[in-house]
Amino acid sequence: MKTFKVTVENQTYTVQVEELSENTSQESVNASTKTNSPAAQPNPAATSPTAAPAKEPSRAEEPKVETPKPDTEGGYTLKAPMPGSVLEVKVGEGDNVKDGDVLLVLEAMKMENELTASSAGTVAQIFVKKGDTVNSGDPLIMLS
Repeated sequence: MKTFKVTVENQTYTVQVEELSENTSQESVNASTKTNSPAAQPNPAATSPTAAPAKEPSRAEEPKVETPKPDTEGGYTLKAPMPGSVLEVKVGEGDNVKDGDVLLVLEAMKMENELTASSAGTVAQIFVKKGDTVNSGDPLIMLS
């Protein structure tokens, strides 16, 4: 059993979770849940007036994506900020781009994300094509 603290609507609960092996059947999980697991109890220390309320993240906050650092003298490789699918590559090798130019469109979580150049340069190499699936951190385009 592992013990965790869970906060729901500024109410903190201490819960115990049993780690199951791959051989455990769903029926035994349901039976043990019904017979052996006590209801989650509020943690009185967390609800005291002296406890600082946890800051809830704003839904408007977007994750910060690091600006790529130069790989070579004056150049950098644009990497995928999140897993997704390449919808469109807007540049070709040898193209000159300016800071802020859209290099490619990446679909992630059913949203189209335009990935832009963070500095001026020349497209040295393109690692992906339309329809490719990428993971976070995969190289997409190298600028020099």
